[in-house]
Amino acid sequence: MNGAMCGLSRRDILVVSGAALVTAAIPRAVAAPAPLLASTGDTLVPVRLEVNGRPVALSLDPRTTLLDALREHLHLTGTKKGCDHGQCGACTVIVEGQRINSCLSFAVQHEGDRVTTIEGIGTPEALHPMQAAFIKHDGYQCGYCTPGQICSALAVLAEIKAGVPSHAQADLMVAPTPTGAELRERMSGNLCRCGAYANIADAMAEVAGERA
Repeated sequence: MNGAMCGLSRRDILVVSGAALVTAAIPRAVAAPAPLLASTGDTLVPVRLEVNGRPVALSLDPRTTLLDALREHLHLTGTKKGCDHGQCGACTVIVEGQRINSCLSFAVQHEGDRVTTIEGIGTPEALHPMQAAFIKHDGYQCGYCTPGQICSALAVLAEIKAGVPSHAQADLMVAPTPTGAELRERMSGNLCRCGAYANIADAMAEVAGERA
């Protein structure tokens, strides 16, 4: 059936067809998709933690990371936000005896957990031996990564003492020891942009009673 028989001219058909093509090219989802979680306010959830030996109770958006809970809600700013992607280790804290990147973990995942930050390790008046060793061996320069380095260093020595294996071990059936290779391998997730790695290993070795 041609255009004349439908009561439409050739020009009318071309106009209608063009409009249909343009309409089909427009994205159908104009409005932004609904978020997985509502933003704030009515979605706050209670979170109880033990931080540096002290019980704390918070009301948090469920998307709040442990890092932001510590820094923004508890004002424990010793723990640093570096890459915020779990790649630099500046935010390392110790949770239930295990070191974690606090930027990758939601606070609600740690209900009831024991969390230790750099503020819970020592004070200027009573330094932890690891802190004193970092000072002695100049294991820092700008100091931004140092809180995470120290938390990780303590956890590393605990891992070695517990016999947790690493990629640096030639024989997984032999208990690991705090050799230079072991310390460097286990600390590889903590970046120091100032390049104080050798000094950090020396500080850890002193605390472990070994030579790096």
